[in-house]
Amino acid sequence: MFIDYISLMLINMVAGLFILAYYVYSGLDGADQKRWIPGFGMTGAIALTTGLHMIFTWPIPGSFNIAFGEMSVLLGIVFIGASVALAQNWELVTVTIYAFFAGVAAILVGLRIITLGITTQPILSGLGFILSGLGGVCATPALLLRTNRTLRLIGTIVLVAAALIWALIACVAYWGHLAKFSNWVPYPMR
Repeated sequence: MFIDYISLMLINMVAGLFILAYYVYSGLDGADQKRWIPGFGMTGAIALTTGLHMIFTWPIPGSFNIAFGEMSVLLGIVFIGASVALAQNWELVTVTIYAFFAGVAAILVGLRIITLGITTQPILSGLGFILSGLGGVCATPALLLRTNRTLRLIGTIVLVAAALIWALIACVAYWGHLAKFSNWVPYPMR
């Protein structure tokens, strides 16, 4: 049996995407930017930690380690970068440029999940990656054109749609993992 904490990674991403959607919708031009630091920081810390562990140890079978581990590292560093930038009153443009490339990678991963048919729900998982990636790809335009309420609303809808897809997948994962691992015993106790 292997260690599978993708459900934790998913629910963390759901929380982060909802926080980001709320930020894009109402906080991007707000006066109190520091109030977003904890949410971005918490999301980033869990995503980076679990992603790094996954890419260095490959705890689950197959290419799931690449898709979920590497994308989690990229998501985590973007959220931590945003948290630090807001804490230091730095401009977010370099974070959004990095998010663009992370977003391109997420779109590629989503397309490849669909074409390979991996995960139990490849179209839904692939769509989750694609929509999450679009959030990263559109981050710089959203930041630079922050006065465009229509663009921000579209970005918010894309982020919420991605979050809802990942929320559904996370719920299914928690439901299944609790049953699947209910009799698992750590190696030292065997």
